Amino acid sequence: MASEIKKLIRARAAKRARFSRQCLCAKVKLADSWRRPRGLHSKQRKDYRAKGAHPEAGFGAPKAIRGFHPSGYREVLVFTPAELEEIDAATTAVRIGGSVGGQKRAVMQTKAATLGIKVLNPKEAKTVVAPVVEEAKSDE
Repeated sequence: MASEIKKLIRARAAKRARFSRQCLCAKVKLADSWRRPRGLHSKQRKDYRAKGAHPEAGFGAPKAIRGFHPSGYREVLVFTPAELEEIDAATTAVRIGGSVGGQKRAVMQTKAATLGIKVLNPKEAKTVVAPVVEEAKSDE
């Protein structure tokens, strides 16, 4: 099964096309994200061969691997350390939510490492600094 998934993921990567936005090279402020050409005289809308491909049916991934990460794992978004216990480490990788803070993220990353779960967006764990409590000096 794993070899079949890897074969399909390689086929998906080979089939992927880069769809460029119309007039992207002419205007600096345009973002490089696909927008459908709507102009009345647009050559790209009329499907002229040299003006760039459109995303159409056939560019999608096979149903068996739809939603898989390129590493071959199914991706799950988690926000608490308790959610890590329900994950199957052999088939699933986790992505820690962006709203999770540094301390909880460090706890989740260590727990995932002990459970053998792959973390797709690891960050360098920050060391927790304990507050220094100075003893009050009494005048004697």
